[in-house]
Amino acid sequence: MLSTRLAAWLDSRNIHYGWVVAATTFLTMLATAGAMGSPGVMLEPLQRDFGWQNADISFALAIRLVLYGLMGPFAAALMNRFGVRNVVCTALSLIAAGLLGSLAMVSVWQLVVFWGILVGLGTGMTAIVLGATVATRWFSRRRGLVVGMMTASTATGQLVFLPLLAHLTQGMGWRAALLFVVAIVLLALLAVLLLMRDYPSDVRLAPFGEKKVTEPPVRGGRLSSVLSSPVIALREASRSSMFWVLFLTFFVCGLSTNGLIQTHWISLCGDFGIAPVGAAGMLAMIGVLDFIGTIFAGWLSDRYDNSWLLFWFYGLRGLSLLFLPFSEFTLVGLTIFGLFYGLDWVATVPPTVKLTVERFGTERATLIFGWIFAGHQLGAATAAFGAGATRTIFGTYLPALYVAGAMCIVAALLVISVRPRAKREPGFGWPKAST
Repeated sequence: MLSTRLAAWLDSRNIHYGWVVAATTFLTMLATAGAMGSPGVMLEPLQRDFGWQNADISFALAIRLVLYGLMGPFAAALMNRFGVRNVVCTALSLIAAGLLGSLAMVSVWQLVVFWGILVGLGTGMTAIVLGATVATRWFSRRRGLVVGMMTASTATGQLVFLPLLAHLTQGMGWRAALLFVVAIVLLALLAVLLLMRDYPSDVRLAPFGEKKVTEPPVRGGRLSSVLSSPVIALREASRSSMFWVLFLTFFVCGLSTNGLIQTHWISLCGDFGIAPVGAAGMLAMIGVLDFIGTIFAGWLSDRYDNSWLLFWFYGLRGLSLLFLPFSEFTLVGLTIFGLFYGLDWVATVPPTVKLTVERFGTERATLIFGWIFAGHQLGAATAAFGAGATRTIFGTYLPALYVAGAMCIVAALLVISVRPRAKREPGFGWPKAST
């Protein structure tokens, strides 16, 4: 295979093939993130073309977010049984089918099937759990940094694509924008077919940071047993207070990002007279800042107490959301909001992954993090539907902003309530993570 020859060629130049797998995963998550973020641009065109209400469309998007989250632990189990490459190829095919099918939809139930179910299942298989699985298998060192890169690809893809999609939607219609997303998804599928491998030993390498090549676990067992393993992992993890704290705080993370701002931002800005292209440009700025902030969060998570990191990340995000209604949506106000909120968009992911691995071990971490991520998407679905219903009933999104900001403050206080014992780094004000 191309990957085996490329791995040998790179190894002769002291470049580990894990970085190629990480780059392929980055592209995959970037493409699927574009599919996840695209409906935010199309809320108003769909209302205009079909006469659907905001709450109706938000219901379909909430279904998508629920499935996106609930697939996480089962995706991890399927990757263990059938391999990362096979699962990712299936997921990308589902996403492409859902987007292509939606080009011919004429009723809300079809929106639920194509955008809600097919896209929800496909993106759920390639969510943050995929990044955590690749980082855990291929990297012994720099794992936090790699998780930060993967997470940044997800959030940045959801935001940076939006200005282009908004431009295509305004100039050529929402169907042209969807075709562009399909092309990116198919490009990622080609890269996975050519370059993705399941374990370092598949290309005769040890994980990055180790010297010993270890054989991958033997795949086997009935499908029913494979699908029951996440349920068993949940039952075991549910006995731990750390699991529930991470689950609940990640619920707040999804509530205050994907479900609220990503889904409703353009419509929210429209209430204050800001055109869709301008609002999408602001999201693109948030995406660029998020890319920087999340990678920096991954670097910090390798060095300092992850509980305190989460305290600051949730606290600052909450304050930025509470500030937004008072910004009057002026250029200066939105710039201040975008700076703090963007750097903190999903900076919570690397510390959460690190705490999960430290508490539950490498072998069980991906399954348990899958359930924690399900909490994230349940929060996102709650905000996606709740904010849409708020806008329909009260004519404003502002109550949803106040609730999300307050919940972030609660999450900041909750996460330090079960903080593991830590030692202080000499000469620096932050406690250093215990190992």
